[in-house]
Amino acid sequence: MRTVTWLRRAFLSRPYVADMILAMCVCAMSLLARGGPPVPGAGWHSRTQPPTMYEIVLAAVVCAALVFRRRWPRAVLAVTVTGFVVNTMIDGGRSLLDLAPAIAMYTLASRCPRRHAWAYGGLAALVVTVARIGSGAGVWPAPEMLGTVAFIGMATAVGDALRSRRAYVRAIEERARKAEETREEEAERRVMEERLHIARELHDVLAHHIALINVQAQVAEHMLATEPEQAREALGHVRHAGREALEELRTTVGLLRRPGSRDELVTEPAPGLDRLPELVDSFAFAGLSLGWMLYGAPRPLPAPVDLAAFRIVQEALTNVSKHAPRATASVRISYASDEVAVDVADDGQSGPSGISSGTGHGLIGMRERALSVGGTFLAGPVDGGGFRVHAVLPLSRKNGR
Repeated sequence: MRTVTWLRRAFLSRPYVADMILAMCVCAMSLLARGGPPVPGAGWHSRTQPPTMYEIVLAAVVCAALVFRRRWPRAVLAVTVTGFVVNTMIDGGRSLLDLAPAIAMYTLASRCPRRHAWAYGGLAALVVTVARIGSGAGVWPAPEMLGTVAFIGMATAVGDALRSRRAYVRAIEERARKAEETREEEAERRVMEERLHIARELHDVLAHHIALINVQAQVAEHMLATEPEQAREALGHVRHAGREALEELRTTVGLLRRPGSRDELVTEPAPGLDRLPELVDSFAFAGLSLGWMLYGAPRPLPAPVDLAAFRIVQEALTNVSKHAPRATASVRISYASDEVAVDVADDGQSGPSGISSGTGHGLIGMRERALSVGGTFLAGPVDGGGFRVHAVLPLSRKNGR
């Protein structure tokens, strides 16, 4: 078994060697099995005779062409059919040299389209038949004539079947390769989407609470000597904001833990618009002047839409508190039958740092959140001063995460 496997690998890796051995075998058999003209009732060969010089040269030329059958199949078919015709016209007897056109036809059929293969096969069969009739070696439809035509037709059919099988195997391999590439691309896309999702969550949580902590710490610093009670209250807000930041950070980081691990955290429900009053109060305690209004009938929203709306409001108010702490902000939530609109605006009364130009990670994150649920997002300065963030989130997603 190992010897057979080794020989198969050796021949597949060196096709010219295999074709050379095949050509020598066909040549040897054709020279050793020469037959004279058939005699009625005498079978295939009526007599054997030693090969003549022209038979040796003809067999060598025809069989040598088989060495190049893979590289030039059409030329090899032409050479072998021509050799067969010459052999038939000079010596009407049959020999194993008749194998050469069949081998060449098999090779051609395995390497060209089916229509071309059968056209070449039909032409070769016609030439062979005409040559036998012209040499007087047989009449149509004698068994010898039908046998030659059937031999070429069988070689064409086998070659065409091999070509079809190779094409089928290639198609399956290509499909498997594309499926593997698609699977890897899909895995990379999912990993990237999850990274962006976690990055947005971390940015929104930390930016919001750290902004509140910074404002309350400044208040406590200014009032510590003159109004210790208010300073103590501001420090209490700092402690509360820090505790909430840690809790939300633990929840977000818990998403990164491996499912089933011992220290996996039980995550809390994602925040939504039901926590809007609490969010507004946190900014009001930090000294931001704002108001909020609801239009339409509030109702439960899909979890991704609810989270996106809450985070957009949170990030927009965080930007106002950082870049325009003296501004008056307004939050408007509008409920419609198939969408919810979020609108956060300020009047542009900026502090020392001025109003944001709207090119930071906060606006990028808000836009990504809106697009992730199939919504639209607009942000920019408004006439007369100030900044506005407007997002429309559909309740039934057609795309996105």
